Amino acid sequence: MRSVRDFTSGVGFFFQGLGWVARNGRWWLFGLIPALIAFSVYVVALIFLGNNATEVATFLTPFADSWSWRELFRTVVGIALFLGGLALAVLTFTALTLAIGEPFYERLSAAVDVLGSADEQPWWRTLPRSIRDSLVTLFYVLLFTVPLFFLGFVPVVGQTVVPVLGALVSGFFLTVELTTLALERRGMARKARFALLRANKASALGFGVAVFLLFLVPFVAVIAMPAAVAGAALLVRTRLTSTP
Repeated sequence: MRSVRDFTSGVGFFFQGLGWVARNGRWWLFGLIPALIAFSVYVVALIFLGNNATEVATFLTPFADSWSWRELFRTVVGIALFLGGLALAVLTFTALTLAIGEPFYERLSAAVDVLGSADEQPWWRTLPRSIRDSLVTLFYVLLFTVPLFFLGFVPVVGQTVVPVLGALVSGFFLTVELTTLALERRGMARKARFALLRANKASALGFGVAVFLLFLVPFVAVIAMPAAVAGAALLVRTRLTSTP
């Protein structure tokens, strides 16, 4: 029962972040800039993939040249490639946006989560570490999501259990990415951050799943990104570290 309450409260932190940026409109507009840049990159990449999915599928399936139903097979493979690219875009959107907007979101997070004493460093010093941490997180994401992608083709299980597991995995790692700014300001390295989130798994999942589901909607990810950063800062301050 407590896990359900913690999960629900985790969802609530996103809406608290939404309320914060709604009351502070200039920060919302400030946080939209890197999100719009990242969104444009993904739109171009997905349009390119969509226009060339059939050619890529043909290149990847030379063994099907002699099949009578090769066109249908390659169409299915092309659709799967595009959907896989779309899923990867959703999973990596936060990491790319935070990498592009490191100086933007550091200031936004600091405005939401005011600390008397913080481990503040210039963004050009923290950027290489942030990229490295994001790549490590991406490795863990792929470690879970690649098997889930193939399990998605299993009848019944692929249409019921796999989407739920995928949302939980993606949601947790979104929380990992979004809470990095506030936790780094408290001097916490990657291993310590992971341990803290595992210890508060239900809250982390509630917040991350809510963000993940919203990020599935085109363009909503751009609008919601500043709210997600603000909500993550409030989650860290109120629930994970209980900063006075």
